[in-house]
Amino acid sequence: MLLSYLKIAWKVLLRRKFFTFISLFGISFTLMILLVVYAMYDHTVGPHTPEKRVDRLLFTSTISIWSPNTSNISSPSYSFLERYIRPLRTPEKVSISTGRGSVVTYVGNTKLKLDQKYTDAEFWQVLDFEFIEGRPYSLAEVAAAARVLVINESTARNCFGTARGVLGRAFVTDDNMHYRVVGVVRDVPAARTYTYAEVWMPITTSTEDIHNAEYMGSCMAIMLARRPEDVPAIQREFAQAVARAPLPTNVYKWVKEVRLYAGTLLATVVREELDEYGPNDGVARFQQLGAGLALLFMLLPALNLVNINISRILDRSSEIGVRKAFGATGGALIGQFLVENVFLTLLGGLLGLALAAGALHLLNFSGLIAYTQFGINGRVFGVALTAILFFGLLSGVYPAYKMSRLNPVKALKGDQNAL
Repeated sequence: MLLSYLKIAWKVLLRRKFFTFISLFGISFTLMILLVVYAMYDHTVGPHTPEKRVDRLLFTSTISIWSPNTSNISSPSYSFLERYIRPLRTPEKVSISTGRGSVVTYVGNTKLKLDQKYTDAEFWQVLDFEFIEGRPYSLAEVAAAARVLVINESTARNCFGTARGVLGRAFVTDDNMHYRVVGVVRDVPAARTYTYAEVWMPITTSTEDIHNAEYMGSCMAIMLARRPEDVPAIQREFAQAVARAPLPTNVYKWVKEVRLYAGTLLATVVREELDEYGPNDGVARFQQLGAGLALLFMLLPALNLVNINISRILDRSSEIGVRKAFGATGGALIGQFLVENVFLTLLGGLLGLALAAGALHLLNFSGLIAYTQFGINGRVFGVALTAILFFGLLSGVYPAYKMSRLNPVKALKGDQNAL
């Protein structure tokens, strides 16, 4: 039966080629936009290198010195994180690093300005970088403020002409600091805000006074849970540790509360993008807004497809009248039409996938976001399949219902008012 429905659907599509083209264009274009947006979303907050274990990771990057009338917002300081967050017992590991900075070096007479990040040794243990060669710097090297560093493969090529065989080579900054390369990792996409850099150095080699007792600074922390189920317990322990921190009234006499939260990668990104610095991380609002925009974006072409489908039904009124005259039930007709419509949307979906792959390739080629290679993985494909089925049902249910209500006598007479 299903095979017969599919054959009928194919014949119907070939019968009205212009309508078919309009339908496929609307479906494929809509799906292409949705998939490109979702692929960028997945590449930013999904489980990718180096945050492969994203379901076990918690991030904190913004501290707020708060009162009902005013607040100061910044990154937390190293000393605050070291004193109150590092000792947490529930996480398996806690890493403290700086935000993104820059370092300058010269290759011959060519100046290279590279994105740089200071980290502790735990940074390499809570994350999953792919080392091409070498190793991360160790706890002992961080404690000793050793002049060692890890670079990405593009930096290795730019500085030394190759990504391999550079271990032990000197990396000299513009302020004449000599570092030794101990590891080379694969390029990290710049979209991974909290881990991306081109050069990573021990945090103890920073020129900033990381032991300054101020609460505000330039650092962030990443916590690794032993298992995903431990994440809520870590957040509770984290909140208790922040609540125990004394209010910095010596600097901010008006302060009533220190606000610092541990959130998932998605929650931390959303919190910063939406400027949500209170207890609500804004994820629910972000998801509602995203779902609403996606539904609205799909609704417009779906309404167009509904009109085209109703025209198709009128063209096939005689066929439908004959089937009803021979006892076809309304349910059978609805099922047939939905199969035909889902078949059409599947064709449009395949075309949309191809267009999305081409659009993502162009984005990658443009270098819009450094070291970022968008692609269609299993999660993006799953979203595409869900969107296709939803689109097919959204645009097919009403025409199918009208089809089932077709008056067989009027339909056999070719009456355009048979619906």
